[in-house]
Amino acid sequence: MVMYEKRTYDIKVGHMADITRLYSEEGWAVIEKGGFGDYLVGYFTSDTGPLNQLIHIWRFVDDADRRAFWARLFADEAFMKFAAQIRDHIDQQNVQLLNPAPWGPTP
Repeated sequence: MVMYEKRTYDIKVGHMADITRLYSEEGWAVIEKGGFGDYLVGYFTSDTGPLNQLIHIWRFVDDADRRAFWARLFADEAFMKFAAQIRDHIDQQNVQLLNPAPWGPTP
């Protein structure tokens, strides 16, 4: 059964420009080069409600696919080098697993 993972990063106030720059200049290229972007539904930033959030949603075939994906990503040296640069900009991370409802469209 397809599952989605929503990751929400609460970015320190005043640091969103740094996050945007790092992802634009380095992070996205690393994600694409490793083939990790194939799993991505999308990246989003908050505009209402809780602000200063970077949200990304990933799509997986099942939990085994999800776990294998994160193991591959965290073993990728280029990604880990990028991740080290963004850690100081993040206050908190929240991970939520989502199952599609049995009606309506899914990404």
